[in-house]
Amino acid sequence: MTIDRIGSIDPIQPEKKTGRAGHVNRASGADSINISAAAQEKAELFRVQELAAAAPETRADRIAELREKIKDPAYLNDRVMNATADRLIDALFG
Repeated sequence: MTIDRIGSIDPIQPEKKTGRAGHVNRASGADSINISAAAQEKAELFRVQELAAAAPETRADRIAELREKIKDPAYLNDRVMNATADRLIDALFG
C-alpha cells in the first residue's frame, strides 16, 4: 500500500506564504503627484507661448507713431508715465 502526501508540504523546502501578490498597503487614502521644477518651468513657457500666439497682430504704423512721440521730451511727463504704468499693471495683474 502506498500513502500519498497530504497537501504540498515538503520537508526540504520551506512553506511559501500564500496571499495576494503585489498587494500594497496604503497609509493614506489620497493619491498625490510631484511635479519637478523643470516641468513647471516648461509648462509656464508653454502657457506664455500660447498667450503670445493668441495675441493680436502688432501694428507697425502704431509702433512707429509711438517711437516718434517718445523722441519728443515734452511727451514723457508724469501724466503719461503714470497712465502707462497703470495700463501695464492692469494688463499684467488685472
